[in-house]
Order: sequence, then C-alpha cells, then structure tokens
Amino acid sequence: MADHTPPLESGQLLSPELPILASPPPPAMVNGEGPQQVILVQVNPGEAFTIRREDGQFQCITGPAQVPMMSPNGSVPPIYVPPGYISQVIIEENGVRRVLVLPQQPEFHPGGHSPLHHPPPPPHAHLPAFIPHPAMMPPPHHLYTGMAGGVGDMSSQYISQYHPAHIYPEQDSHSQHGRPSLVHRDDRTSKTHERLQKKLKERQGGGQVKDSPPSSPQKSCNSPPTVDIHNGIGGKGLEAEQGQLRHTVSSPDKQTGKNNLILIQSTVSWSAPTKPESENDSKEDDPSFSEPLCYDVSISISGKDGKYQSIGEELSATLELLRPATDYHVRVQAMCSGLQGNPSEAVSFTTLSCEPDPPNPPKKISGTKNSLLLQWKAPCDNGSKIQNYILQWDECYYGPQKQYKVAKLSPASRYSFRLAAKNDMGTSEFSEVVDLFTSCSVPLPPFPPELEMAGVTWLCLKWQRPASSPKEDDIFYILEMEEEGSGYGFQTSYNGDELSSTIRNLHRSTKYKFRVAAYNSEGKSNPSQVVELITKPDIPGCPFKPVIRGRVLPNSFKMAWEPPKDDGGSEITKYVVELSEGTSGKFLMVYSGPALEHVCEGLKPGCSYQTRVYCMSEGGQSPLSETLQVQTPAVPPGQCQPPRLVGKPKAREVQLRWGVPQVDGGSPVSCYSIEMSGPQSEESKEVYQGPELDCSVGGLMPGKTYSFRLKAANKAGFGPLSERFEVTTGPGAPEQCKAPSTTCKSSSCVVVSWEAPPCNGAPVTEFRLEWGAAEGSMQICYSGPGLSHEMKGLLPATNYFCRVQAVNVAGVGPFSEAVFCLTPCTVPAAVSNIYVLKDESRPQPVYSPSTCLGICWDPPCDHGSEINSYLIDIGERQPIVVGPVTKHVIQNLQPDTSYRIRIQALNSLGAGPFSHTFKLKTKPLPPQPPRLECTAFSHQTLRLKWGDGPAKATSDALQYQLHMGDKNGRFISLYKGPCHTHKVQRLNESTSYTFRIQAFNEAGEGPFSNVYTFTTPRSPPAPLKAPKVERLDDNSCEVTWEALPPMKGDPVIYSLQCMIGNSDFKQAYKGSATTFHVQNLQPNSDYRFRVCAIRQCQDAPELSGPYSPTVTLSSQRNDAALASSAVSSGSRIGTESTRARQSLSDEQCAFLILMVFAVIAILIAFVIQYFVIK
Repeated sequence: MADHTPPLESGQLLSPELPILASPPPPAMVNGEGPQQVILVQVNPGEAFTIRREDGQFQCITGPAQVPMMSPNGSVPPIYVPPGYISQVIIEENGVRRVLVLPQQPEFHPGGHSPLHHPPPPPHAHLPAFIPHPAMMPPPHHLYTGMAGGVGDMSSQYISQYHPAHIYPEQDSHSQHGRPSLVHRDDRTSKTHERLQKKLKERQGGGQVKDSPPSSPQKSCNSPPTVDIHNGIGGKGLEAEQGQLRHTVSSPDKQTGKNNLILIQSTVSWSAPTKPESENDSKEDDPSFSEPLCYDVSISISGKDGKYQSIGEELSATLELLRPATDYHVRVQAMCSGLQGNPSEAVSFTTLSCEPDPPNPPKKISGTKNSLLLQWKAPCDNGSKIQNYILQWDECYYGPQKQYKVAKLSPASRYSFRLAAKNDMGTSEFSEVVDLFTSCSVPLPPFPPELEMAGVTWLCLKWQRPASSPKEDDIFYILEMEEEGSGYGFQTSYNGDELSSTIRNLHRSTKYKFRVAAYNSEGKSNPSQVVELITKPDIPGCPFKPVIRGRVLPNSFKMAWEPPKDDGGSEITKYVVELSEGTSGKFLMVYSGPALEHVCEGLKPGCSYQTRVYCMSEGGQSPLSETLQVQTPAVPPGQCQPPRLVGKPKAREVQLRWGVPQVDGGSPVSCYSIEMSGPQSEESKEVYQGPELDCSVGGLMPGKTYSFRLKAANKAGFGPLSERFEVTTGPGAPEQCKAPSTTCKSSSCVVVSWEAPPCNGAPVTEFRLEWGAAEGSMQICYSGPGLSHEMKGLLPATNYFCRVQAVNVAGVGPFSEAVFCLTPCTVPAAVSNIYVLKDESRPQPVYSPSTCLGICWDPPCDHGSEINSYLIDIGERQPIVVGPVTKHVIQNLQPDTSYRIRIQALNSLGAGPFSHTFKLKTKPLPPQPPRLECTAFSHQTLRLKWGDGPAKATSDALQYQLHMGDKNGRFISLYKGPCHTHKVQRLNESTSYTFRIQAFNEAGEGPFSNVYTFTTPRSPPAPLKAPKVERLDDNSCEVTWEALPPMKGDPVIYSLQCMIGNSDFKQAYKGSATTFHVQNLQPNSDYRFRVCAIRQCQDAPELSGPYSPTVTLSSQRNDAALASSAVSSGSRIGTESTRARQSLSDEQCAFLILMVFAVIAILIAFVIQYFVIK
C-alpha cells in the first residue's frame, strides 16, 4: 500500500496519448536533501512518452521502452496519468524504482475525498519541467508533486480539509491534499512554511502508530458500490456478503455500518446470518440455531488488528478510541457453540475531522522598548485546515498569519501571551501562558573594569551591569584597550553580553589602559573611567651549566656559574644551588643568594654528587640548568671496632668476628687484617688477612691470654688499628697416656695398670680402659679415677688388647698405644651339644637302631692345649673312652630303652667339665613281613593285597615295600608306602611273575617275606566292528564282517547272532568264515545282526570277545534304503550302533564335560567382546 501513488480524479485527463508517469519520491527525500536517484519509466506497447529536454525541445518515445530519468535532488517529477489508470511503484533488488501504470477498478472513487473541498486548478505557469508539450493536452485539474519539492511551495489557502493522520518513511511524499501552490513566495516565506509543514508531520506522526499507512486508493477501490462515506460525514448501511459456516451455522448475511462518527467513536451494526439454501429442505429442524449467536468484530488499520467482541444477540457494536480523519476497515464474524463462520468482507470508513491540537506558546523573535515581534508554529490540524489563530494578551489578534508584531507597548514591561488555533471544526485549547519583556532606554555608563587575574601575556577583567538597567533588558558590552606607547588609541578587545573577558596575546611587563561601555537595542552608553593594568614579567632563562673551580677535595669542592641570557623582564634576585648524592638521589638546596659561586662542604669521600642551579626573579623561577657531575676522591677506611669472640674460647683455637668500619673512606672495604700478640711477648704478628668478616685463629696454648687488633683497607690503603681485644684460651684435654702394663693372675684373670698423663691446665677426673679380643673392636670396660683394674672372666690361651685414656673438664685426651696380652692355657671347656647320628652317617650293616645309639658332638674349646680324648658316661654302665673324634656308636643296648649320656673332654692339662646330660632312646625291633595275596587279575594286570589294614596313626606306623622279580632273578621295587593294595599293570598274558614284600617303621626295616608267584590269564579277542548286511533278494541276505589274525598261535572263530523283531538274539552261525547267507527271511520283519570273535585255546576253554554293534535289516525298505542302512554312518545303523556301544569311561566323561565348558566359555567371551566392549 505504501508504494501506491494516490490516483487522480477523472478530471485530470491530459490527453489520450499522454504517457504514463508515476513514481513516489524515495524515502530519503522527505526533507528534500537526498542524493541523486534514477527512476525508470515503463512505456507499454502502443503508448508514447513525451518529455522536454534541456534545450526546450520535446521528445516523444513510443513503447515498448524503459526510459531512465535522473532526479538531481532525489525528488520525483510531476506525474500525469490518463483517466481510468493508477500508478504503482516497484522497488527492485538493486534499489532502482520502476513505475507502472495499471487500469483502475470500475468502482474506483479517488481517495474518498469530499468533493466539497476541491480547490481550483493551479495555473499552467507553475508546472514542473518534466511535462509533455502544452499543445497536446488541456491543463490538468490536479498535479501531484513530491513532498520535498512541492510542500515548500504550497499556499496555505489551498490545503484541503482532509489530512492523512499518519506520515510514513515509505509513503508517497505528496502534499497534504495533493494540491500545489498557486502563488509565488519569497525564499524566507517558503522556508518558514516548509519548517511548519515538517513540524506538522512530526506532531501527527508522533501521536499515531508509526506503522499505520495513509488512506489507500486500493482500499476504496475494493469497497462495495453501496458505500457512500464522505470524510466520515454521515453514513449509509454497509452491506457485504459472507461465506457459509460449516454444517448448520453460516456467516452473517449482511453487514450494516452506522458511522455515528464523533471524533473517537463509531457504531457498527449488521444483520443476523441465514441458513444456506442447500440446507433449508433437509435440515429445517436443525437445533444448532436454537442457541444464541455471538459476533466478533475486527477493526484493521494496515494489518494491525484490534478486536472488540460482543457476546449475545446484539447486532451492533461501538468502536472507541479511534483517530480523527483516519481510514479504518471493519468486518464481522459469527460464532455459535464453538463454531466460527467466515468473516464478512471488510468495509472502509473514515473518521471525522476535529478541532486542532493546542499550539505551542509563541516565541519572541525580536523586540524594542515599544514592540514585540512574536512567531509560532502551526499545530496538528486533525484533518481540517487551520483557518485562523487567536493570540491573546491585553488585547487580541485574530488572523491566519503565524507571526505578529505587537506594538504600542511600554518600555521595560512584562506582558503575558497565549495562543489558540481554529479550523472549520472548531477552536483548539489555548497554549500555556508565556511572559515576554520589552526593551528599555540606553544604559548608563558602567563602573570601570577590575582586574580579576593577571598573567604574563594575558589579563582577565570583569565589570558590573549598570544598576539602572532592568534584568529583562538585553545589554551588551564593549571592552576597549590601549597599549602604552603604541599610538593607536583605544581598540575594541571584547564585544558581548558577558561580564568578564580575558585579553590574550599581550606583552610581558607592559602597561595597558582599559575602559568599558554598555549598549542595548536603544543605543550605546558612554565609556567608563580608564584603568591602567600591567602584565606580569616572564620567568627568567636558566643559568649556564656550573663549572668546578680548583681541585676537588675528599670533603668539599668549589663551583661557579654564569647568569642567564634572558632575565624575563625583571632583575634576578637570587640563585639557588641544589646538590644530590649519587645518580638517583633527591636534590637538596645547599645555597640561596645573589653570588655566582659556592663552596660545597661536608661531603663524603669517594662519593658521586650532582649539582644544578636555577635563579629567581619577580617573574618566577627559571628552569633548571644542566647538571654537573662531581666525584670526590676516596681515603683509607676509618678505625674499626675491636673484634669480638664467637662462642666460648677453645684450648688451642678461638673464633673471632668483626663488623665493617663506620667510615669506608669513599671506597668499599676490600680487605681486613688481624694482628695477635702472645702472653709473654709484646710483638705482634698477622694471623689473618682477607675479605671475610670472621676468622679462626689456631695454634694457641690452653689457658693463656692473647690480644688481637683489627684494621681495614680499601683502594686507598689500610686504615688505623682498632683497640686491643684480649682473649684467654680454655683448658685443654689431657695428654696421651703411656702404654698400660698387664699381669696375668690366672687363665681367666689379668690386672691392668697405668700412669696419669699431663693434665693441660685441668686435673684428670677420669680414666677410661678399653679391652677387646681384637685391636679394632675394643670396648670400654672400666671408667673411673683409679690407676689399675682387674679383668675377670677371660678365656684361657686367648689374645687380648687394651688401651687407656685420660679425661678432664676440658675434654677427652687421646688413647694410649694398644697393649697385647695372652692368657695361659687350661683344661678343655665343656661339650656344648650332643646329636643323634643321621641315617646316612650310620655305619652299615652293623648298626641297628634297636640295639645301637649313634651320637656326635661339637668339639669344645681346647683352651690352648689340644684335646687328646673324650669320656662318654652312659649312666650305670662303665664310661667309654674314645679318641679325639666327634662321633661314636654305642652298641649292645636294650631295644626301646632310654639312656642318659654326658661327655667330658681331656687334654694334657687334665679333664674338662662334663657336658649337660642328654636323654636318648633306642628304637624297638623291626616288624615282620605280611602275607601277600592276589585279589583281582586280568591278562594285563594283577591286583595284590597284604595285611589287614592300616594301624593307628602313631609315630611308628608301618610302611611296606613291594618287590617284583625280573627275568634275571633280581628284585626291583614296585611300591613303597603305607597302603595295603597295589595294582601291577602292563603285564603279558599267560605269564608268571614273582613278588616279595617287606615291612618297616621307625625301628627299621623288617625281613623280606617268602617269594610269591602269580600268573596272568589269556586275553580274549578284540571287539569287531558292526557287520555289513546286503540284501540278495526278498527272502535272503548276506552278512559280512572283518577278520582277526590268530592270537599267539591260537585260531580265531566267529559267532553270528540274529534277532527277529523284539525277540532274543539267537546264534545263526559259528565258524571261521567271515560271511554268512541268511535264508528264508520273513516278510514285514526287522532283523538285527551282531558278531563276536572266539579264541580257541589249546589247553584251556574258548575265550569269547565282546559283541560288535548291531546292524538292522528292514524287509520293507527298498534297495537304496537297504544300501544306506548297511553303511555304518546310516541313521538306523548309527542309532543301533550307538545304543549297543559300551558306556563311556570316567576319563572320557570328564574330557567331554571339559570340552562343553570350554565351548560355553568361548561363547560368553565372544558375547562380552561384541556387545559390551564394542
């Protein structure tokens, strides 16, 4: 809708050949300040487009064509359309606007404007440049121009009553009522009127919804022909057909709108809906319409829907809060029991215009003491042109102008004004009251200006307002200045309404004269009295860099400087010298005075200083001069504090420590020297020189007094010695003792004695004796003041070492030299342990554990003399003397008897003590062999048994050893253990074997039994495979089976058994052949066959082997089935073979169970891997 240009009336026809031009201005051209734009005009086939070129010639372009037109300021040229057409603008993606002209609808009513307010057509002289030749067409009735180009030229008397209530950036910016101005205006009037129109649009747009579009010709074009709404004045019934509701409820048949158009209300009425004709016959008694209908009224303005719902049977609704002079569209929808009918067609109406909005208060443009020129802006006219304004004060003004000069007023007086606007609909409310003042007479001369603040190149002055001038009068001031000696007189320095001013760009230390005058609109006053003011002097320049005069001493130096070149316009009053220690220290003032030199004293030797100078004058402080660097020479360090003792003094060493000197002489201390003088000599010697702050002095005598002095040195040399510091060394540990002496009182007792050593200043309080069997592992065995000690409990014939040391309060002296001591020899020591001989150590075969005891013992210490014999005491029996051995077998004892045994060692010095008594016992006699029996046998195995079962679980439980004889007559051991049975395997058939058995326990092995002989029986034949059956005819078949070789010369025959049906097996054949023909087979009977081998022994009865699996022959089977049944892998034969097969052994069952578990574990692992891990 926003892109549609409002159509023209039918009276706008220019010519049938007139080309179609239509385009609204661009959005940026509302104010007429946009950039250049290109407008494409489309010329249809059979049409012509005529334009006027710059040279005044006309050019006719025939369609089809697209004519680009350039607008220099973005505005749109005037548009002429033939009757029955409307223009439409299409904005393409690249921003180019294309103008199309389309034929309008037959029911088109242009704009819905009232024909009562059509102004007369404008004169031809005001047509824009882009128009066809005047001879081709009569003058048009209406001319649409862009807002940017046409609003400013509108005359207020040609503004139509109808005014759109909404201004959009996208809408066509034509004039308010599509009527151009008819008269010329000057530039000022045009600009003023353009500002008023812009303000009017802002007020109208600010009070309305920004998204609401203007009245559109498309809406009016689609209205029913019965609609007759003229600017909202009166109204007729609005009728529109609706669609049908589903089932029994249909839409309202007609809609009637009664536009009781007061400013913000409208009443809409409609008729109730009727049943559809197609349902009148079949559903006459439909109860759907027995319930009341509800209606939903929707009002729309550019797609914005506001709903006013009325519940019940009412056929009208009042729409409130409407806007004046605005197009609205309304439709109604019926509802019943949750069913909704189709909405009716939308009906358009326009609200009435009303009186204007209250205007803003008037503003004062200018004024004198007898008049005021007031101006105001037009308020929103609310759809009706503002005809006049009412300006009220003591009097009243009534007229169409927007400014008015109020005359015949009193000077310097206050007047109150208010303003109202009036149009055809009435008068607006008055604006707020505003107070304005008239001017007064010429002001009196003001007081002289005063100095507020002065600078080197500026002066800040202030003055007062004349006392006789009223506050409402606008007074301005002129400040005049004269420079002394310039000869130019007073010149204006300031002109304005402020009461102060700063005059800049002046000369320093210069006298200036000032005066001030006041003026207003009535005239200028006389100037004030003249005042003289002087600018301040400038700061002086910095002095020259200081220089050194003479030699720099360790504690002082002399410096001098030159005055600055520029003194700033005033005399130098003093110089200030600043001194800083180091390169980053703080500068301190050391001199202030008029002299040009200064001696800096009290300095530190070997230190770096910086000095600088600045001067002072009436203008202020000068900048700092360049910095002078001065280095004072260094001197030797000052006297150090005496060194001090660290810790307690030792007997032969003292630890000294000192601090740095308070005065380092301007150079870091690099070395220290310690001088020491002894107790008996005044001569000093240097005992330390270095950079450290502590040292250790050794080589001293215990209990002596020594004195020490300290001096420090830097690069300038050593400083003076410090005061003496005396130290007395502590007592020392005793000297080393002499070697002690030893005296052996017996083989286990030695007396050790020693002498006291020198004490070194402190008496010996204790002696420590160390004793040990080795020189490196001696231990303290005595500690006390005595000079001897007796060592007891020693071993005879043993080497010992001893040494002694002395102890006093100062410490422990060194040990003496170690002394060697050997104790004398004696009888042997007692035997410590006695053991029973192990089996492998017993002598064989004489030794019997029942009558003999084998003992052994650890040899004791011989105490320096070799052991030559041992005495064995066994109680009541005569002692046994043996040689220098460590084991012996005591024979001829009683079985199962306890003996007490002890042993004594003897050497050349005598017999040693007896050992402890050990209790030993002989073992009982060995057991007799049991009787051996054969309880089970086969051709390969023999199961042997002996005894009656195991005895009680005692330490002497019987065990057995079974032997079997080999081919060479030797016996080999088959079994050794406590069991009473044993199975002999892997034997040969029909063979005799010899066995013997022996019993043994802890007492020993008993005798072997007599030799037993057992013979294995002959072995039966091996089992045969299932026989094969082949049917020869219906009554006979042939049975074949495998052949076995002879067994150790014994022939083998075969026995064939047959079973008919469910009867027992009967022998059908016995002989050496491997085939047999079965005759006279009974029809409809099943035959089962099995075969076994029989061994014919020469001197024994026959031995029959196990029967083979059975094979079945069915008489009803055909040959193919019979052949397949004969195969061992056939289903029936396989089944019978399985049934006849022997049961599995324990090992086979265990293996089968293990395989099943393995398969299940593999499946579980696979499932976990596939479903869980992945």
